[in-house]
Amino acid sequence: MTIKEIYQLFRRKLLSVYSENEAENISRMVFESLANISLSDIITHPEEILEAETNIKLERALKDLLNYKPVQYILGNSSFYYLLFKVNEAVLIPRPETEELVTAVIHFLKNNPCKKIVEIGTGSGCIPVSIKKNIPEADITSLDISQSALSIAKENAVNNHSEINLIELDFLNEKYWHLLGIYDVIVSNPPYIPQREYASIDNHVKLFEPSTALFVPNSQPLLFYEKITAFAEEHLTANGKIFVEIHENFGNQVSELFSTNGFSVELIKDMYEKDRIVIATRNQ
Repeated sequence: MTIKEIYQLFRRKLLSVYSENEAENISRMVFESLANISLSDIITHPEEILEAETNIKLERALKDLLNYKPVQYILGNSSFYYLLFKVNEAVLIPRPETEELVTAVIHFLKNNPCKKIVEIGTGSGCIPVSIKKNIPEADITSLDISQSALSIAKENAVNNHSEINLIELDFLNEKYWHLLGIYDVIVSNPPYIPQREYASIDNHVKLFEPSTALFVPNSQPLLFYEKITAFAEEHLTANGKIFVEIHENFGNQVSELFSTNGFSVELIKDMYEKDRIVIATRNQ
């Protein structure tokens, strides 16, 4: 088969799982990454024949895609905030909404001298690395309970020439908080999806991405925000800031949690007009 025929077949088969736009975008990504073939190559050299080894790579990728494996895990990387991050099934795939969280932090840091930051639940390290690339003088400590995630975050920090202090720590266990310092900024994209929503989550998310980074108990949907609020009592400077990503259905509840604990609160919608970010400022 020619590259044009293979590409068309690849794309057509993806339509059983993905929308037309997704199938097109994923096909382009896979062919460029695994076969070093761009769409312009297919247009200008449609009769070219692929090597057998390349065909095998594409067949494996197609099989994985049809089984809902995210293309980022197949390719081993994902772009975020103009940078490239290694990803595998130990870490979440970075989302565009989280870029908005990073933008909010960077905007604040560019206009304020507060430079000591702690991030809770780093995963791939996309948040601290992106902040560090834009605010080189920032002193960033990032926590995660997963050693596998921290290994990925370390690679991403090195690959993107960003020095981040990475610590393996169970943030929910308050007995470890004494190991941490006092910070000007707390930032987090914590688990926030109630377990009851599992059935409604897309297969490519619930079957492959780490559940510990996604879900919280039905009875404690604000678990991480409650812990962050308590942590801030002793570990956030006066007038310090908290930046958190939230579940779209819990904007008011998270805002009220912070406000009743002495914070001024700003609730921000994402690009899809859904409640997504809460910025809380300590009033003292």
